[in-house]
Amino acid sequence: MTYVVTDNCRKCRFTDCVAVCPVDCFKADADMLYIDPEECIDCGACVPECPVEAIYAEEDLPAEKEEWIAINAEKSPDLPTISETEDPLPTAEERKKELGF
Repeated sequence: MTYVVTDNCRKCRFTDCVAVCPVDCFKADADMLYIDPEECIDCGACVPECPVEAIYAEEDLPAEKEEWIAINAEKSPDLPTISETEDPLPTAEERKKELGF
């Protein structure tokens, strides 16, 4: 089991989750974050930190978001690691409202 970042992160890229990760398993592109399943130690520390509920344990992933398991696994190896908190994207607050948070 690993943790998975879903499309709720897109256009947000809040990085509160990154600050609590003990193994630096988060990767980032211009739009969102991803979790490298090879690095994740399944601690779950990141889940309560996400203000838009974008992170799930693989076993708790809603059926409509299962594609994100493969997306995280495919994208994360080629992206830079993010291990420090950064400012969210300029679209983050609007996206957060759009998602109902």
